[in-house]
Amino acid sequence: MPYYLGLTGNIACGKSTVGQMLQALGAYRYIDADAIVHDLYLPGQPLVAQLAQEFGSEILDASGGVDRKALGALVFNDLEKLRRLEALVHPAVQDAVIGEIRLIPDGQVGVLDAIKLIESGYASLCHGIWIVRCSPETQLRRLVEQRGMSEEEARARLAAQPPIEPKLAQATEIIENDGSLEDLQRQVTAAWGRFQASLLPHDEEFDEGGDPS
Repeated sequence: MPYYLGLTGNIACGKSTVGQMLQALGAYRYIDADAIVHDLYLPGQPLVAQLAQEFGSEILDASGGVDRKALGALVFNDLEKLRRLEALVHPAVQDAVIGEIRLIPDGQVGVLDAIKLIESGYASLCHGIWIVRCSPETQLRRLVEQRGMSEEEARARLAAQPPIEPKLAQATEIIENDGSLEDLQRQVTAAWGRFQASLLPHDEEFDEGGDPS
């Protein structure tokens, strides 16, 4: 059977970096829910028409796709609009994620990266759940420096994120990402080794021909 590793954490905590490291370490496929959303926002996608009808044509860019920055500015300061957005986007994302999951062959590991991994029910499919976290100060700095947001925009995005603390009890690994890339790599490599070991049948944990007693 295929194996699934769930990866979650809030915005700008470094989930995609961890996902790329996992691919380099041997994960068969990295499924990024945010990248799926990006594809669903491209011109001609059915979801684009639904969103334009719901929120107006001002959320579209010149090519007819969704302008994510314009949409974000509209919804992240309005909880009701954010909920309406999620109600439209989540079913389409779930369908796409399920399609990606089905491509994982037996014996291989698929990594599923989703901010709402637990809330969306994906966690029940996973053989491990990793939470990547960092301080709010680090998140704010990354949103401003790496994503070009104003401080006001960044704070609105952070305020709209679900709290991470209630999810920690469900984590099989907690990856701290306030430090260097090298420190992150060390954590990911060690956690990947533990995850692989957890997938081994009990009798494979002993040397060939060994006596578990």
